[in-house]
Amino acid sequence: MTRTTISDLARLLAPVLLAATPTCADTLRIATWNAGLDRSGPGLLVRDLAEGTDPQTLAVLRVLAALDADVILLTAVDYDRGGVALELLADRLAAAGLDYPHRFAFRPNTGMQTGFDVDGNGRRGDPRDAQGFGLFSGNGGMAILSRLPLDEAGARDFSGFLWRDLPGGLGSDPPDLAAVQRLATTGFWDVPLLTEGGPLHLLAWHATPPVFDGPEDRNGRRNHDEAAFWRLFLDGALPIPPPEGPFVLLGDGNLDPADGDGLRDGIAALLSHPGVQDPAPMGGQDRSDPGQIGDPRLDTVLYPDLGGLRLDYVLPSTGLEVAGAGVLWPAEADPLLPDLRAASHHFPVWVDVTLP
Repeated sequence: MTRTTISDLARLLAPVLLAATPTCADTLRIATWNAGLDRSGPGLLVRDLAEGTDPQTLAVLRVLAALDADVILLTAVDYDRGGVALELLADRLAAAGLDYPHRFAFRPNTGMQTGFDVDGNGRRGDPRDAQGFGLFSGNGGMAILSRLPLDEAGARDFSGFLWRDLPGGLGSDPPDLAAVQRLATTGFWDVPLLTEGGPLHLLAWHATPPVFDGPEDRNGRRNHDEAAFWRLFLDGALPIPPPEGPFVLLGDGNLDPADGDGLRDGIAALLSHPGVQDPAPMGGQDRSDPGQIGDPRLDTVLYPDLGGLRLDYVLPSTGLEVAGAGVLWPAEADPLLPDLRAASHHFPVWVDVTLP
């Protein structure tokens, strides 16, 4: 296979960029996407982005170009301390005309070892023994790409908040593990986006899936409490002050309020919180999921064995004017659909908000 150059990538993306629907001048397109940019070892994402021949990575780039968001939270993207992968990703997009001069990522909890045998298999140091599941430190983190400046000095990281400290939390770890076990699987962030009308706070998270455990349902309870964290945070019920001014809560909640496994009252309570509005973004696909309750057009992920689920969310604060919303999941005949399927099981979710 020949190396894909920057000019080759620009040529590949040009038709998609022309087809992308731009936002209005007074609106901001805010999006999230579980892009599947997590790899099985450290440095492999940097390799794939640098070489420019990996089909999945190229599909991700074309989807991001079609999405054309002003700011996007990527989940399931490997973190490295120097931000090399994130810079390479931005460089690839900039070469195709999609400029994200502002990038940000805190170190995630994924792969950060607790020092305990969390999964009870008799060994320490396994992926499930980390603060959040990870094959290595930083595996499957989060990252923000933005056209607008980010107040990095004002960004707050709540990822160290302990599960045991959540009021009414469902954690039941033994005391020694509870003394170190963080609640956030990946992270809890408050990153101010600087707009002419003042900061717009990006509240980011990526919760654990509520499965892959046993009858103790530890992952299910943790997923529930990760959603509960944000509800209590907005209520001012935590020793962390909520943001002053408008916000958008976004990320992969890893739970459908109507279908699939999990303690759905956690995400349902968050979606119905008086401080947030749910624009209920819908895709353009025409499909059905027999036996499921939720509207398939709300789905943001398609698994071969589970069907479609709504797992990814963009939730503006009450008072922000929503000008549009959607899931980038087009009809079967759309030429972008093969790239979407090649990139990730998830589909991007976007909301256009009118700037205050």
